[in-house]
Amino acid sequence: MHSGRHIAFFVSLSDRFIGEACVSESPTVPLTTADGVPLKTSLRRAVRRSKVKAFLLVSPLLLFLVIAFVMPIFDMLWRSVDNPEVSSTLPRTVAALEGWDGESIPGEPVFAALVEDLRVGQEARNLGLLSSRLNYEKSGMRSAISRTARRVGSLEPPYRESLIGLNEAWGELDTWKLIKRESSPYTVSYYLAAVDRQLTPDGEIVKVPEYLQIHATLFWRTFWMSAVITAMTLVLGYPIAFLLANLPLRHSNLLMILVLLPFWTSLLVRTTTWIAILQSQGVLNDMMVAIGVIADEARWQMIHNKLGTIIAMTHILLPFMILPLYSVMKTIPPSYMRAARSLGGRPFLSFRRVYFPLTIPGIAAGGILVFILSIGYYITPALVGGQSGRFITNYIAYHMQTSLNWGLAAAIASILLFVVIVFYWIFNRLIGVDKVKLG
Repeated sequence: MHSGRHIAFFVSLSDRFIGEACVSESPTVPLTTADGVPLKTSLRRAVRRSKVKAFLLVSPLLLFLVIAFVMPIFDMLWRSVDNPEVSSTLPRTVAALEGWDGESIPGEPVFAALVEDLRVGQEARNLGLLSSRLNYEKSGMRSAISRTARRVGSLEPPYRESLIGLNEAWGELDTWKLIKRESSPYTVSYYLAAVDRQLTPDGEIVKVPEYLQIHATLFWRTFWMSAVITAMTLVLGYPIAFLLANLPLRHSNLLMILVLLPFWTSLLVRTTTWIAILQSQGVLNDMMVAIGVIADEARWQMIHNKLGTIIAMTHILLPFMILPLYSVMKTIPPSYMRAARSLGGRPFLSFRRVYFPLTIPGIAAGGILVFILSIGYYITPALVGGQSGRFITNYIAYHMQTSLNWGLAAAIASILLFVVIVFYWIFNRLIGVDKVKLG
């Protein structure tokens, strides 16, 4: 009996070993789908199809961003260094100046080339951009070019004496140095003018006269006023966000409606309302006079200055600080403060050591949002800022619409973009973009 069991055991064991050997020696059979396609190939095709579908879904948004955001930025950067006016309008003069040493007034061939270029430009009526471009660098060039162009048909050789007799600017060495320098298709003159600098005829960078120094002051004013506005929105918005996060639902909903109410009103209407409130004969001054706080002849001047800009922009940008703060505070469990109080912490100490650090992501999100929006604001400073409360953005609009110096406007905007990127980089290094919460 026992010997038969032993034999059966050894037979089954040997069959098991033989089966495993056969399996190990047989080639691996690839897994396939129902239609016979290898599983790996089928999975790759499915992933590829899903990526194509996802790209097609977001392609309208990508196209919109490229057309409405990326291309304008590249066009702005290009205009800030583009300098085609001299090289395209005075090609013969530029070619004749290539061998000029710059030590004395050019010879007759250069003046003859200038006469021919001005004759062609007068016929094509394209000398306006050239005269404006050179006049940005040297006062009086607009009148010199326009006057010479009107008389160019009657000029006869020798052209050197004729042009110098017609306008003394052609006899100045600085004029020809300017034409030669600006004959390059690219220039840094716009960026220098954006920071109140200029190139001398010898190529040195110097400050512009003091009465022309305005852009650097505007940059500084824009940054520090934006910082003040950001601080004001934080001081005013933090308690409101705290109430929104901790009040009962019935009261917090009402308060949220009051916070969001400005979004339902036009920005122009809100700004105009502040003009009516803050002006000398406005609502606030009338109330102060009525209750005897100030005398009628000593009314406060709160409009068309820095104070008016700060007050109006703080009100307009306040929701952009409250909402990120509220979204973070709403996620903080109330039990944290109760635990701190139960461990012996006083209310202010518990708030400073427990609650406030947890709201830093909301402070950071609201701060960078309000600051960047403040830097780029235009309507409110233009309406309530006057001369002392305007931002650099108002002068970008001035150069685009009034002076038509698009190169300078593009350079100022490019510097502003670069500063915003630097602030964003510093913010990322100190706090971290991954900690920002907007909702």
